[in-house]
Amino acid sequence: MKSINLPYSPRIDQLRWLAATLVFLFHFSIKWRASGGGGFDSPWMGLVTEGHTGVALFFTLSGFLFMRIAQFQGQIRYRPFLRNRILRILPLYLVIFLVALSLSRDQFQPQDILYLLSANLGHSPTSQSVVTGAAWCIPLEFLFYLMFPWISRFALEQGMSYLLRLLALMVFFKLMVYSESGNSTLMYFSTFVGRFDQFLVGMLAAMALQRHEARLQRLAGRLLPAAALLVVCASAAQARYAPLNVQPKAAFWILWSLIESCCWAGLILSWVGWQGRLPAWLERLLAHGGKISFSFYLLHMGVIQMAAQNVGMVAPTGVGWLDAALVLALLYGCVWGLATLCYHTVEEPFLRLRGGYGVFQTG
Repeated sequence: MKSINLPYSPRIDQLRWLAATLVFLFHFSIKWRASGGGGFDSPWMGLVTEGHTGVALFFTLSGFLFMRIAQFQGQIRYRPFLRNRILRILPLYLVIFLVALSLSRDQFQPQDILYLLSANLGHSPTSQSVVTGAAWCIPLEFLFYLMFPWISRFALEQGMSYLLRLLALMVFFKLMVYSESGNSTLMYFSTFVGRFDQFLVGMLAAMALQRHEARLQRLAGRLLPAAALLVVCASAAQARYAPLNVQPKAAFWILWSLIESCCWAGLILSWVGWQGRLPAWLERLLAHGGKISFSFYLLHMGVIQMAAQNVGMVAPTGVGWLDAALVLALLYGCVWGLATLCYHTVEEPFLRLRGGYGVFQTG
C-alpha cells in the first residue's frame, strides 16, 4: 500500500500479509478442530495455534512504519495526520460495526454507538459474534494514532530514551494491575495496558534502523534466519506455557506483549534490511496481500464461520492433513478474492483522498 508520506517499501506490505495470514490460520485451526478435524498438538506449531500473534505484528509494524514517516517528514502535523488515519480505517471499520449492530438488533441499546471507539471493551456489538469480532483491535490502533504525533515529536527531540521511559511506565502499569484483575490474560490481550508497548517497540525499531541502517543491511541476510527462529521459539513458548483462553490469570502474560513485540521487531528490521529478492511474481503477490490485509483481516472470519456452519468438515480424501490443507487453501482463496473486492470498493476510493501530513508536505 503506497503512501505519499514515505517512499514505498514492498517489505512492509509483505509483513502485513504475514500478519493477516497468521490470524487466518489461528481462526481456521480453531474451527477445523471444532468441526471434528485434527489439530496441532506440538508447541512448535505455535505460529498457527497462537496465530493471534499476527495482531502483535500489526501493532509493532504500525509503530515502526509511522516512526519511519516521522523521521522522513520531520514533525507530523496533527490534523492532516488524523484525517488520513480516519480515511484509512473508518470506512471499512464502520461497515463492520454496522453489520454488528444489524446482527444484534434485538439487543440494541442507544449507548452501543459509543462502542465505535471502544470495541475492545465491555460488551461491544462487534464482540457478540465471531464474524465481526476481529474489529476489537481497531480502537487500540486509533488510540495510537491519536497519540502518535506527540509521541513521535518528543522521540525525535529526546531520542530513544524517551520511548524507553514510556516502556518502563507501561511495565509498571502491567505489574500494578495484575493482581487487581480477575481475568488479567484477557486484559493484557485486548487493552491499552497490554498492547500499547507494542507500538512503542515498533517506534524504537525504526529509530534503531535509522541509527544502524548500513550495518543492518550488511548483516540482514544472516540475521533474518535467526530472527525468524526467534519468532517461532517465542510462539512455541506461549503455546507451551500460556496459550490464550486457557488461564484467566497467568503471570506469563505480564511481560508477554513486550517480549512478543521485541521478537517481531527483530524480524521487521532484518526483513526490511535484507537486500535479497524474492521471485518477482511472489513479490507482487505478497505485496498485494499486504495491500488488502485490512479487508482480509476484518472479513476472514465471516468466510470461515459460514463454511463451518453450512458445510462443516469436508474430507474428500480421507487423509486428515491433506483434507485440512485442501479446505484451508479453498477458504484462503475465497477470503483473498472477497478482500480484494472489498479493498477496491470500500477502502481504495477513500485512500485516494489522503494528503501529506509532514512539515515538509504541502498537501
